[in-house]
Amino acid sequence: MSSLIWYVYEFARKTWINRFTDAKSHKESVEKPSRFRDFPVVIKENCIGCGSCIASCPSPTAIKLVRDETTEEAEGLVYPVINEGGCIRCGFCAEVCPSNPKTLECGENHLIKEDFNIIPSKRRYIVDDYLCIKCNSCIKACPVDAVSVVDGHVKVNQLKCIACGECVKACKVKGAMKGIFIDNLQDQRKLIKLVVDSLEKYIEAQQEDLEKLAPESLLQLKFPISNIWDEALKIIPDTEIAHEIIENAVDRLKIRVITWNSEKCMKCQMCVKECPIGAISFDEERDTIVRDHDKCCRCSICFQTCPFAVIKLFLAKFVLDSDDEGNEYAFITVTPSQLDHDFIKGEHNAG
Repeated sequence: MSSLIWYVYEFARKTWINRFTDAKSHKESVEKPSRFRDFPVVIKENCIGCGSCIASCPSPTAIKLVRDETTEEAEGLVYPVINEGGCIRCGFCAEVCPSNPKTLECGENHLIKEDFNIIPSKRRYIVDDYLCIKCNSCIKACPVDAVSVVDGHVKVNQLKCIACGECVKACKVKGAMKGIFIDNLQDQRKLIKLVVDSLEKYIEAQQEDLEKLAPESLLQLKFPISNIWDEALKIIPDTEIAHEIIENAVDRLKIRVITWNSEKCMKCQMCVKECPIGAISFDEERDTIVRDHDKCCRCSICFQTCPFAVIKLFLAKFVLDSDDEGNEYAFITVTPSQLDHDFIKGEHNAG
């Protein structure tokens, strides 16, 4: 009897061990769904160094801009780096990124798939999940039923799409449905950089007004698009394409702006030592601190380091619109940074 019990025990034990070692997860449990929003992936070659991703990120340690070392052969690239320990995968960085194609991707919404399309078109229409309110206006407007809801998301079937643009006209939220140009990507990058650089220089030129801004106040400006239009057409001669690229860039743009009051500078050189990419140096011949505007990645470390409130930091937001006379402007709202200043908070905020 005892031998029989021993055999049953051994058989059950071996069976359990085999089942344990051969255990496999259910297929649906291990496969990542297409709608899954992963940590942002960085395509650093697309980055224009505007800092929009940093300005929009709600997690303080999740993202920062870095610059590769500059060599004799090439200038170091500026691009964002993701700290997965701080990232909450909200997707805001990819949402506001104005580069086209995007520097940051965190889901198939930001990936233009090269599906076969029988109708040649310089546009590819896609839905921005972050802006879409699922009103279904685009679905009703599409004459060929190319727009539909798939797994709870509004999608455009690229095989059916005839690139008529009716979905964009019907969309209730600006930017939720968009036509992405799939040609001349390098030229698009140059144009977006022209827009960002021009807007930043325009804001920095208003330093006197910026210095007067109180903590909770804002400064409203307007930048004439005509100021860069001729230069834009030299990059992309097609007026329709050039205008839409500018509009998409301006409407999604948020940038940090740094101003520098040289008259107040005490030349302590703390900012020189703390700058992580060497964008700040001391010019001994001119006896002054110098910031390399092109190298600076607007990380705000110099602003937080300066004990004399020489450096100030502002956040700028933009929207493209026309005035009553039909002139087109980038309307700008500038607010002082809400970062606490460790040394002279009152003076830093009051100007």
